[in-house]
Amino acid sequence: MEVKNAMAGTLESGDIVIQISPGDGLTVDLQSSVSAQFGRQIKAVITETLEGLGIENAYVKATDKGALDCTIRARVTAAAVRATGKDVWKD
Repeated sequence: MEVKNAMAGTLESGDIVIQISPGDGLTVDLQSSVSAQFGRQIKAVITETLEGLGIENAYVKATDKGALDCTIRARVTAAAVRATGKDVWKD
C-alpha cells in the first residue's frame, strides 16, 4: 500500500509522535528516553500495527514520551489512515 507523509500524536508526557513517510520495507527510527528498557517493545507494536493495516513499505520516525502500547497503536493507526487515505474502521 502506498503512503504519503503524515503524522499523529503530540510531545506531551504519556504520548508519542508518529511520522510516516514513503520507504523501502518497514523502518522504525525510535527516539525515547526509555528505549534501553522498552525500545524493542515499542518498535514491535509499531511494526505489528502497520503490518496489520497492510502497510509494508514505510519509514516511521517515532518520538516517544512514555506512551503505553494502546496509545502507540492509536497514534500509528491515525498516522496510517492519514498517510494512505484508507478508512481502516470501514472494513
